[in-house]
Amino acid sequence: MSPLWRDRIQVFLAPDRIDWVRTTRGFKPVQAAKVTVQCESVQGAPVWQAALQQLEKHLTDASGTDLSITLSNHFVRYVTLPPQAEIMTPEEVNSYAAFRMREVYAERVDAWALSVSEWSPLTGAVCAAIPCDLMAELEKMAARLHCKLKEIEPYFTSVYDRWQKLLNGDKTYCAVVEAGRMCISTQIDGVWHSIRNQRIVHSIADELLAALDQEAVLSGNKAAVEQVFLFAPQHPDLTLTENCGWLIVPLPAGKMPVAAHYPSVTADDNRLNHAALET
Repeated sequence: MSPLWRDRIQVFLAPDRIDWVRTTRGFKPVQAAKVTVQCESVQGAPVWQAALQQLEKHLTDASGTDLSITLSNHFVRYVTLPPQAEIMTPEEVNSYAAFRMREVYAERVDAWALSVSEWSPLTGAVCAAIPCDLMAELEKMAARLHCKLKEIEPYFTSVYDRWQKLLNGDKTYCAVVEAGRMCISTQIDGVWHSIRNQRIVHSIADELLAALDQEAVLSGNKAAVEQVFLFAPQHPDLTLTENCGWLIVPLPAGKMPVAAHYPSVTADDNRLNHAALET
């Protein structure tokens, strides 16, 4: 079958849910309704195992399709690669990424597959890591389903790439919030400065505000009011307290819509989205 005529299945894989949409290919592509399946983790098993099992169970008619996977930030670890003028070749970039990952995560990096965003000696890059065994199981699943695994990408990088042209300014904060986790990047004059990927334990808004304040302090110069680009489709009512020093710029913005397979709000997402009022 010609790739031009293959159906495309786009999946979002998280520990507690999977979301996917299928799009027909041809002169008039048609997108099917989004499917969401809740998952329960298995004690003692990898955090991704239950979701992957459910995905294969439900993709019974995937033969001959192109499969794209977006991985929840629960499954990903990140580091920034500060600019280095002497690093130019892909081999040098990969060695630099492995060094930076090992600095932060020690020997755990031996079990991870690394991927680096577009590298510039002037602005640096971001390195993402996912478990090698997860990568291998995704490839095996695609083979069993007789589909072509076209892409595996982390949630943060997928969102960043989608709206990158809008993320401008002398200092740019970008926050991607999903169920139970937030990922926040900082760029200063276009240079990658930091990226954090942390669990959310209690109030989403309170923990987001605390993390943003910490990132602003680490950047070296917090303005009276900072701006953060926020992508949080599972928490559409997420707000911060007035006069907290932060202005939210919601994503999506411009003409680029939210990818259909990204997770969206469900009845199970009724969490505390508003920061507690100060007493």
